[in-house]
Amino acid sequence: MKKTLLSILFLSAALGSANGQVVFGFGFDGTDQAMDAAGWSRTNQSNPATTVVWGNADYDVPLPANQAIFGGTSPQGQTGGVNSFAVVNYASTGVFDPEEDDYVGSGNISNWLITPAITVANGDVVSFYTRKGTDGANDYADRLELRMSTAATHTNPSGGATDVGSFTTVGVTVNPTLATGFVYPKTWTKYSFTVSGLSGATAVKFAFRYFVTNGGPEGSNSDIIGIDTFSVDRTLSTNDFLANNFSIYPNPTTGIINVNSKNNTAINSIQVTDLNGRVVKTLARDGVHETQVNIADLTSGMYFLNVQTDLGSGSSKIIKN
Repeated sequence: MKKTLLSILFLSAALGSANGQVVFGFGFDGTDQAMDAAGWSRTNQSNPATTVVWGNADYDVPLPANQAIFGGTSPQGQTGGVNSFAVVNYASTGVFDPEEDDYVGSGNISNWLITPAITVANGDVVSFYTRKGTDGANDYADRLELRMSTAATHTNPSGGATDVGSFTTVGVTVNPTLATGFVYPKTWTKYSFTVSGLSGATAVKFAFRYFVTNGGPEGSNSDIIGIDTFSVDRTLSTNDFLANNFSIYPNPTTGIINVNSKNNTAINSIQVTDLNGRVVKTLARDGVHETQVNIADLTSGMYFLNVQTDLGSGSSKIIKN
């Protein structure tokens, strides 16, 4: 057996936002029962599937030093303290061996955690934090998708590891190629995407899909991951906010982006995200009216620049040559 199953087992928390209206927030600070009562659902569609599903962390702390996980012997969420996060692991697939008193074998993991219905609109920003549980030298590749269902009647996946139900829109994929070397981060890292393509306000559902091929206790991939601080936020303005209030140039650029206010609108912070929704730069600016953002260290491609002010916020596509 290459992996040791640790006991794993969500509570809603209203999350504040200084940048706009919080449409929905969940902090995973409590119990599975509280999560279920809040309208979340869970289904393990792995092949073969075990009884393991997503759940609220429930570790007896302190853990033994040789089982340190999620930051130490007292596993910590991104916020909220000990056990304040959701968790799932490689034991999502396999078969139970009574002699081993553990799961064995391998398979394809497709383990789902699904939100209640949330009414969203184009421009709403969906975000969450995630990390691997282990900090050791061995990295068994993990992958996570955040999917969205916009169907009139939402359908949960029920047909095995390849079935996605009505969750056909992929918003974020963490480590899409199942790369090792801790491409899946081992510290709490924020991911986000912006809702688009809707005809108007729509009751959607989001789903976290732990999706790992050749996983399980004896598979080449899959370990343990957590998520925390899930939020759907509505910005105070549209993307026209930037065009009306700021000059952003040059674009494309080889390195420096100038952000200058047209009307003394104060800049509080600037965030740069890549096309996968991963936040690659966060810059505090504390009320300046003009500033520069250096993206010379980023690889060539398209990014999104988000400028946050007391009057609102907006995003603009930028190109790094």
